[in-house]
Amino acid sequence: MKKTSLTLAAVALALLAGCASEPGPFAPQDTTKYTLENTDAFVLMDKQVQYSVTSTGIQFRNLPDGRLEVVANIKNRENRRIQVQVDCVFKNDDGSTTGDEAPWQTLILGENTTEAVTFTSMNNQARKYTVRVRQAR
Repeated sequence: MKKTSLTLAAVALALLAGCASEPGPFAPQDTTKYTLENTDAFVLMDKQVQYSVTSTGIQFRNLPDGRLEVVANIKNRENRRIQVQVDCVFKNDDGSTTGDEAPWQTLILGENTTEAVTFTSMNNQARKYTVRVRQAR
């Protein structure tokens, strides 16, 4: 009897483990109201960049004319040179886009190096931001 209950427990555990999925850049829609892109300041868009890239910090400041300037430190976590694209979406106080999205910039990162990328909003409506990183296309 004891052997049977242990076997059933092992089978149940194996079935539950098989249901796990790899995390992506966005949380599943059925468990949260917002995507990471709406709530986080730094978003990795692809599985490859999730492994290869991290941010060592983001600084932001308001310029004298009211525009927002964002400086993101992007780090290559690998022992090889990689190429990624980075952009910034500027948002107002309630998190809606201001229609001010910086164009994607190609960034070449050497082995284990960190590069600073600067973005400046085109208008003074920006209060929040999301820096996005994806594989170079």
